[in-house]
Amino acid sequence: MSAPKIILYTNRTCPWAHRAHIALKESGLEYEEVTIDLDTPREPWYLKVNPRGLVPSISYNGDIITESGIVAQFIADAHPSHLLPPSGPVENALYRARVNFFVDAFQSKVVPNLFAGLRATSEADRDAAAEQLVAAAVKEVEPLLADTEGKGPFFGGSKKLTLAEVQTGSFLLRLFGFAEHGLVSAKIPQLLEEQAPRFNRWAKATIAHDSVNFIYDSKLVADRTRAKFAPK
Repeated sequence: MSAPKIILYTNRTCPWAHRAHIALKESGLEYEEVTIDLDTPREPWYLKVNPRGLVPSISYNGDIITESGIVAQFIADAHPSHLLPPSGPVENALYRARVNFFVDAFQSKVVPNLFAGLRATSEADRDAAAEQLVAAAVKEVEPLLADTEGKGPFFGGSKKLTLAEVQTGSFLLRLFGFAEHGLVSAKIPQLLEEQAPRFNRWAKATIAHDSVNFIYDSKLVADRTRAKFAPK
């Protein structure tokens, strides 16, 4: 099978676009990168690529795939690897369902509290959002993480990155990075360490992985996010 021609339309400061970078790097695929300016109206040529004007989009041998979760899933399916097994037999289908449920739990229950912290206008509100974030991690995500003692640090005890980390890693980077830069409560890391030890170990292993952090500029992302959420 010849190598596909892949064009990634992206912006490296966007956590959703970041997912595509992780998937492509971990899959060992070469690609051309085209940066889309998210601070200005989309140019007509890009709206022909993706009428929604969002990133990421990829051109895969001329076929366009959009939406970050779909892009990452497509890459994992089109190039089978340690990220995700084939859909069959049933055991594989069950594993894939568990990955999807895990990602949904993280995105729908934990991440909204991260954005609530960004929107908070007082330290008390930021701390309250942090407590809600950690409570969601404890209730919704911690039980889905296996005891990794003697195993790998990633989802299901994997020693290699999985699609679970591809879909969540960019948000984990921001969770810890925003706490470090004062955009959300600085209490988050300690609260996670104390109350959600499995989540904390998994998150720390994920953000330390080269495929997850290789494009991440913590200060640049923090500065752009601070400007975006600054009171008008």
